[in-house]
Amino acid sequence: MYVWYTSRMKTAKQMERHFKGAANHWRIEILLRVSEIEGATVAQLATYLRANFKTISQHTHSLVRAGLLDKKYQGREVTHSLSPYGKRFIRFIKEFRGITSP
Repeated sequence: MYVWYTSRMKTAKQMERHFKGAANHWRIEILLRVSEIEGATVAQLATYLRANFKTISQHTHSLVRAGLLDKKYQGREVTHSLSPYGKRFIRFIKEFRGITSP
C-alpha cells in the first residue's frame, strides 16, 4: 500500500520544478492564455500579451522545461498546449484567483 501511494505522489523536489517554472507574471499569463487557446504560437502570445517576441519565447521555453507546456512543431512554427501538469496547475491558479473552473 505504501509503495503504491508514494509512486503516485510527486516529491517536494518535483513540485518545486513546476512552481519555479510558473513563478513569473509573464509565465502565469502565458499559461492562462494557452488554456484558452490550445495551439498558441509565440507570435500569437506576444501579440495578445503586448510583449516582446523574444521575451515570450524565453518564458515559453522555461514553461516547457518545467513540464507545464508541451510544444509541437508545425512547419516553421511551434505551437504550445498545456501538459497534463499544466492543466492541473491552471486549475490551481484559477481556484487561487477565485475563478471557478468549468
